[in-house]
Amino acid sequence: MIRIVIADDHHVVRRGLLFFLKTQKDFEVVGEATNGEEAIAISKEVRPDVILMDLVMPEKDGIQATREIKKLVPETHILMLTSFSDRDHVIPAIEAGAAGYQLKDIEPDELAAAIRQLMKGEKPLSPLAQTELEKDWSEEKPHLTNPLTAREQDVLAELTKGKSNRDIASTLFVTEKTVKTHISNIFSKLNVQDRTQAALYAVKHGLTEPSGKG
Repeated sequence: MIRIVIADDHHVVRRGLLFFLKTQKDFEVVGEATNGEEAIAISKEVRPDVILMDLVMPEKDGIQATREIKKLVPETHILMLTSFSDRDHVIPAIEAGAAGYQLKDIEPDELAAAIRQLMKGEKPLSPLAQTELEKDWSEEKPHLTNPLTAREQDVLAELTKGKSNRDIASTLFVTEKTVKTHISNIFSKLNVQDRTQAALYAVKHGLTEPSGKG
């Protein structure tokens, strides 16, 4: 079962999400929050697999809550579910630790698929959110010395494509355990907390060029 918390200050939105999520046999709603502070408290208590996080809420907004939750419960996947698609919301949300970003007009089946993608280590982004990220990535990149080994760079390139550890292992002809080790080293060297932040950092700083080495 995928254990889910709904964080949204609108009662109608929470009721609608709750009704839909209960129709999915592999989903279990384990908590609801009406503001950012409640989202943090509930997450610390029940340690959910996924949080559906609204952006604009009282007490603390979704970005503030996401940042704190990722520190307290780093294994929890946060999917932003909002009405805002501009870069002033998309970029801070991803940088705060959100693994996915979807708009509230998403089709129910697509939302279910996005939640399952999170559990596979993928990054479900709405087309508009993806566009804003690509605009940010295309800006001038500072000159940085690449701290990664050739194989870590290969792993990062595949990770940036949204591939799971199993798929990366198959592509590079290594074991999943080896992939996990490389990813841990990548996180440490780039000073990031999760796959989404690593991918964002990699593209923004030009670290995803194929190494050409085995």
